[in-house]
Amino acid sequence: MSQVRVRFAPSPTGFFHIGSARTALFNWLYARHMGGKFILRIEDTDKERNSEAFLNVILDSMRWLGMDWDEGPGMGGPHGPYFQSQRTELYRTKLRELADKGRAYEKDGAWWLRLEGARSRAHDEHLKRDYEKVDSPPMVLDDLVRGRVERAEDRDFVIFRSNGEPVFHFVNVVDDIEMRITHVIRGEDHLSNTSKHVELFRAFGVEPPRYAHIPLILKSDGPGKMSKRDQGALIEEYQRRRFLPEAVRNYLCLLGWTPADGKEVLPIGEIVRQFDLKEVHQSNARFDERKMSHVNAQTLRGLPAAEFAALARPILLETKVIDASVSDARLAEVLGIVQEKVISLEHLPEFMGFFFTADFKQDEGAKANLTKKGGDPVARVRELLPALEAAEWTEPALEAAFAAVGAANNRKPTDYFAPVRFGISGQGGGPHLLSVLRVLGRERSLARLRAYAS
Repeated sequence: MSQVRVRFAPSPTGFFHIGSARTALFNWLYARHMGGKFILRIEDTDKERNSEAFLNVILDSMRWLGMDWDEGPGMGGPHGPYFQSQRTELYRTKLRELADKGRAYEKDGAWWLRLEGARSRAHDEHLKRDYEKVDSPPMVLDDLVRGRVERAEDRDFVIFRSNGEPVFHFVNVVDDIEMRITHVIRGEDHLSNTSKHVELFRAFGVEPPRYAHIPLILKSDGPGKMSKRDQGALIEEYQRRRFLPEAVRNYLCLLGWTPADGKEVLPIGEIVRQFDLKEVHQSNARFDERKMSHVNAQTLRGLPAAEFAALARPILLETKVIDASVSDARLAEVLGIVQEKVISLEHLPEFMGFFFTADFKQDEGAKANLTKKGGDPVARVRELLPALEAAEWTEPALEAAFAAVGAANNRKPTDYFAPVRFGISGQGGGPHLLSVLRVLGRERSLARLRAYAS
């Protein structure tokens, strides 16, 4: 088998949609799994809608997601140029090739592909007929995802418009031939185009590539394909919200594919090792931002401590939670107990800001829950304060203080946890409370609890 060559061919006419990113990713994964080449080519023939800004968004987003390309913009390669707008003369040459074969003819200023079933008809008959049906052999496609697909084109179709511009189908096939693409991996919504593409490959006398039409991504809150207007549809949003790129990439892998061992959070090397087109689902995938957030949180918690700190420090500086005077050792101490509970870098400042300032916001929902649970939370802190003031500031000693006060007042030690946590942080959850007290420090903890109980 020749070396696998796949391509991703976006149009720079808008922001980078999550469906486009998933298509690019499945191509990239297959190329890396098979030891092949991943080609990026830009379909920039829509002169009115093309934008260099949108092109940069696509390129930057792909780099952010860790999808490097072997040939394409910025990389070059033996089959360039990799912008369709720079391949105009090639398309005209290939049109003349079909015309010389008698497989293309001009009518009403446009150029049409003559289907195989009309091979015996005289050329002048083609000029007279108007969308006459022909007996074209069916396209039988062994799709690597969909299985056997049988379709047929029964009418000639336009390949060059009357304004002299080639249509999508024509340039798509010409580029796949010239770039020696062996596998076309694209969304299921392109399946209806495939019979036209196969007819064009036949007309050029070239064996078509293998096709794999991957499932659509459905919107999270109803029927229909996810569009660029739907919440959570754009990769830029996750960049802005400080999602980890490896987590977004990991989640995109799960939209239509499941790892053999059932694990959902995997290093990219393991995903590349397992990925195979034959394991891609036929059923459509439903986008679920909560699941993506879960993957992001799990990935964040699994980062090496130094890497987590390197991501956290600039965010905390930018949001003024800390200043440059906070040492690496102090930050590492706080992050060491925060990391196991943090859900996102986006929420990191509010999640851990109380360690560095007494001017923290109180979670009104947490405050309401304290009242709902019965009893006076302030009174519980007053009961506990003398024991905490007398305790050594270690986790075992603090645990013993909670236990002693609980026993003396016929309560569980954990009955005091929620009001103490709220008193020192204004939150209803977070890292283990005894660890928080230890890292926050004796004087700060007691000062906040005294103020809360007063």
